[in-house]
Amino acid sequence: MIKLFDRFFTFKGDLQMSEKKVRTRFAPSPTGYMHVGNLRTALYAYLLAKKYDGDFILRIEDTDRERYVEGAVDIIYDTLRKTGLIWDEGPDIGGPVGPYIQSERMGMFKDYALKLVESGHAYFCFCDKDRLTELREIQQASGIAPKYDGHCRNLTPEEIKEKLDAGIPYVIRQKMPTEGETYFDDEVFGRITVDNSTLDDQILIKTDGMPTYNFANVVDDHTMGITHVIRGNEYLSSTPKYNLLYEAFGWDIPTYIHCSPVMKTSTEKLSKRNGDASFEDLLKKGYLTEAVINYIALLGWAPKGENEIFTLQELVKEFDVSGISKSPAIFDNQKLKAINGAYIRKFSVDEFTKLALPYIRQTCKREDIDIKILAEMLQPRCELFTDIPEQVDFIDTLPDYNIDLFVHKKMKTNYENSLEALKALLPVLEQIDEKDWNIDAIHEKCFEVIAKLEVKNGVVLWPLRTALSGKQFTPGGGIDLAAILGKNDSVERIKIGIDKLQNA
Repeated sequence: MIKLFDRFFTFKGDLQMSEKKVRTRFAPSPTGYMHVGNLRTALYAYLLAKKYDGDFILRIEDTDRERYVEGAVDIIYDTLRKTGLIWDEGPDIGGPVGPYIQSERMGMFKDYALKLVESGHAYFCFCDKDRLTELREIQQASGIAPKYDGHCRNLTPEEIKEKLDAGIPYVIRQKMPTEGETYFDDEVFGRITVDNSTLDDQILIKTDGMPTYNFANVVDDHTMGITHVIRGNEYLSSTPKYNLLYEAFGWDIPTYIHCSPVMKTSTEKLSKRNGDASFEDLLKKGYLTEAVINYIALLGWAPKGENEIFTLQELVKEFDVSGISKSPAIFDNQKLKAINGAYIRKFSVDEFTKLALPYIRQTCKREDIDIKILAEMLQPRCELFTDIPEQVDFIDTLPDYNIDLFVHKKMKTNYENSLEALKALLPVLEQIDEKDWNIDAIHEKCFEVIAKLEVKNGVVLWPLRTALSGKQFTPGGGIDLAAILGKNDSVERIKIGIDKLQNA
């Protein structure tokens, strides 16, 4: 049974709440992976509903069978569950306004369209494909925007009955006003006004009796009591038609919140075919679910303060529609990495060690390594768990590195002073007893050399790090690496470094 919910109204910039309940919906089509933009729509709809103790509804719009992908509904369920966007009503749990799968609601739409025919807001159109194709070609040749010419708008009841009795195929079109203007208010874009003469008499019911997306969407939103419609701004141009449908039925119009797209660049949209990541792809790349949700919230929305790191519950409290921008959001991988790193640094050392261990073990197999110390080195420098294997791949085996790594402009090192530093370090490090080999002991000896050579720290510590790792970027400095590798391995690697520099 379909039950209509009470409505309430909102005012630009500040949602004025009454005792009436907020009801938002996420209505994806099961066409494959979860696009970042789709997930953002779901997130905003969830945040708005929960901020005001409202209901978040999941509706599956599966009527486009050509684009339907087997298993895509499960992807929608899994993604929402993983991200914590748990719905209050939906296909799997039911609710008072079901069914929540659009294909299971088909019986109602034609009846609603016929009501519009009776009230004069829609009409039967019997134009065949050949006529419509010819009309479109003439309009295009004349430089006119394609639009139905209203050929069947004013058929007499007798003419309509005759064609229906003859079994001529038809569609039901919305009868748009031809004069004046239609406007609507959007929480992000303000008042949008269109000239009615530009509106096309859109099809509501197709020849097979199925509703078009635009018509089903309006009927479903009304019958499900949706109070706030959050969607992409590609629907701005269709919204005047939606409003005319609401008005024709005498229904309350929901509050509209249109969001600008998430872009790859200022001119290029995110696209799976271009290799842009879906939610699942981001997880596979090593991003944490909480970090992804946090970042997606910031794609086109700005919190009021300086803080940008929020849990989902903190986002519920912080979220405000007035913070949504009209401008497209650019997907910034570096910012996502930084936010992911902030979440990684929130873990306790034990939590991080447990999560990092599988990644460490991909390239570091040595059993004599103190994994917890290695994890303590990695955590402050880690933005993605998937970066870890490459960061620690030198531990088991010293790579065959280029001696140019010893040259560092900022550290003021070159071949000559690097060789001098390693030659000075070797005997003092060899003096440390193996049982006393630890960070404190290594630190003391290294700084004795720095003092003796009367140089800056980097002139000694950079060559040490290079000799021990053979890498430009490591999870720790030379002293840390020496402690991890142990005395024997560290001494042997310093000797290799000396040999490389001497033979340069």
